[in-house]
Amino acid sequence: MSVKIIPVIMAGGKGTRLWPLSRASAPKQFIQVVGDRTLFQETLERVADPDLYEAPIVITNQDFRFQVAEQAREVGVDLSGILLEPVARNTAAAIAAAAFFLTARFGEDAVLQLLASDHEIDAGAHYRKAIEIARDTALSGKIVTFGITPTEPATGYGYIEQGEALETGAYRVKRFVEKPPVAKAEEMLAAGGFYWNSGIFMCKASLLLSELLAFAPEVYQAAQDAVSNAATDLDFARLDEASFSKSPDISIDYAVMEKTSNAAVVPSTFPWSDLGSWDAVWKLGEKDEGGNVVLGNATVVNSENSLVLSRSTHLAVQGLKDMAVIASEDAVYVGRLDEAQEVGKLVKKLAASKATSDLTQTHPTSYRPWGGYTSLLHGDRFQVKRLFVLPGKKLSLQKHFHRSEHWVCVKGTAEVTVGDKVMFVRENESVYIPQGELHRLHNPGKIMLEMIEVQTGSYLGEDDIVRVSDEFGREKN
Repeated sequence: MSVKIIPVIMAGGKGTRLWPLSRASAPKQFIQVVGDRTLFQETLERVADPDLYEAPIVITNQDFRFQVAEQAREVGVDLSGILLEPVARNTAAAIAAAAFFLTARFGEDAVLQLLASDHEIDAGAHYRKAIEIARDTALSGKIVTFGITPTEPATGYGYIEQGEALETGAYRVKRFVEKPPVAKAEEMLAAGGFYWNSGIFMCKASLLLSELLAFAPEVYQAAQDAVSNAATDLDFARLDEASFSKSPDISIDYAVMEKTSNAAVVPSTFPWSDLGSWDAVWKLGEKDEGGNVVLGNATVVNSENSLVLSRSTHLAVQGLKDMAVIASEDAVYVGRLDEAQEVGKLVKKLAASKATSDLTQTHPTSYRPWGGYTSLLHGDRFQVKRLFVLPGKKLSLQKHFHRSEHWVCVKGTAEVTVGDKVMFVRENESVYIPQGELHRLHNPGKIMLEMIEVQTGSYLGEDDIVRVSDEFGREKN
């Protein structure tokens, strides 16, 4: 049997390049951009072939731990482990920690594949062939990167120049090139032998760790200590914060790939995109006769080469050309597709203002280990939410000092605890929770429970929660 690959999925980023859909609390890997799966779920499904892969390891941060577990459950993919980064330290420390973690489970010569959770990839025959070449090259003692065949002189990607051919079908890496100006990119495409750096790597764990020890010993030591002192929390492994924090904040490219003499590249022709901007989404999408990509609730007339997307309000668009119009529940973005890389500047301006900073941080829909909620209406001394509770899940036993709540069941059956009473609330029935009263919501059924919650009171912040008992071990929200 061929050696199986252990996927290591990086899922801790908090990017906002696809604002207003992506926010700091709802990054692009966990949202649906194209299709009915999130990018993270598509990544999980891509590495779910049991003939090729072991169960994946996911590296994320505490804020996303329940989203990772729930989204994996939704697509039926078992995980080898979920590592929680206590602080952000770029990719080198996270990857080093994953290498130590999987070495303990699979041995030093385990072959790992490092991949992002937010890339769009066609995992067909070309992808599988590239994976098999990379595995053989990794087993021969190389750290392999996947070089995507360029389709245009893109300036948003780093490039890799190939060197001499290897017996496996890969090539030695001659050099890495930083993101180039357009003239330099055009020159490289004309010369040939240059590829986009996909950020996907494959190697034996032992080689990666030995190269880290040689070129980035502080990263190596911090990661080793963080794994040795990790704490188990439900299905998660919490890396030790004191140890992990000592790692330099550097990427794996800078720490190892640009310094090692064992780098190899597999030229790859499979369709790939990092979906780093709205123009990338437009390029990937299915276009109508006018070149428009229309997703969700939208009607488009007399328009050309535009991206129109709405997950909530219906958008009616007329007479646009080369534009992006994106609507979330609480914000709309309108901009030129050729300026889509500049969304980050707009987000920074929004974040700098107290009136709009929340639009860059929080999404109207927030996920919790029991399900989540969507904010529907917010006013002076009241707000309305839609709660959705997964089958068998329950919220913590809690109370609030500054608000009372009214719950109306709209789907399913709720088991509600109020004080010392436990009752069932069925569709079209309601219950009142007085201010300061202990209460709990539980979904005992087999379908999603949906409740409309009306909060009233002098303070409605999410931090007005006192938990008496919680099956998820949370201290706040």
